[in-house]
Amino acid sequence: MCVTKLYLLLVTTIRTSAYFISKEHSYVCVYIMIRVGIVEDVTFMAEMLKDNLTQNKQITVVWHAFNGEEAIEILSKDSDIEVLLMDINMPKLNGIEAAKIINKSWPSIKIVMSTVYDDEENIFSAILAGACGYLVKDKSYESWQESVLEAVDGGAPMSAGIAKKVLQLLRHSKPVLQAEVENFGITIREKEILENLVLGYTYDQIAVTLFISKGTVRKHIEKIYRKLSVNNKIEAIQKAQQNKIV
Repeated sequence: MCVTKLYLLLVTTIRTSAYFISKEHSYVCVYIMIRVGIVEDVTFMAEMLKDNLTQNKQITVVWHAFNGEEAIEILSKDSDIEVLLMDINMPKLNGIEAAKIINKSWPSIKIVMSTVYDDEENIFSAILAGACGYLVKDKSYESWQESVLEAVDGGAPMSAGIAKKVLQLLRHSKPVLQAEVENFGITIREKEILENLVLGYTYDQIAVTLFISKGTVRKHIEKIYRKLSVNNKIEAIQKAQQNKIV
């Protein structure tokens, strides 16, 4: 009984939305809930996403906005979410323009574009706006849950077809002049991390390859983002390649 009360105290202190289970007071499992916002102008699609995501005990959908403008209004009052699933084509303020504002004002929020558009212009614009992921709405329902978890874990969730187009964009990106090349103070270890990101390795795979912990990998990547002034893995790879760091 005392153990259960102790965990309840710790959980409610960290976040009131935390979820815990106890069975006959013999053990306690604690889940820190991932708070998600949905920005989608089609009501049935928003409800479908919400119903699917909340089947995972780690995910809770805390609000739904019908356009980018409404989402910014909500965030200005309560920005306590980890992931934002954002449509692109919406009235008043579209997803890409909203992502620019949200990324600047609340950089800790992981923005994942959720759209029917798979053209290179929208993909590239979304990434530049600060989106960490890009999902086409024909993905299986289970994939949406996995994508939210991946985004929180520092990954870049993308539909398979989108990932191929991103690689093509990177391959054909215009190289910078030699005079413009910078090192940005990237250390040898950070360069190794970047090289593994280029290979498409996950945080877990990088940790195994470099014989370090996953938490250490995450800290290195956070430093890389700050040094390169980027917001996601794709931007980091592109800037590192442009400046011949990798």
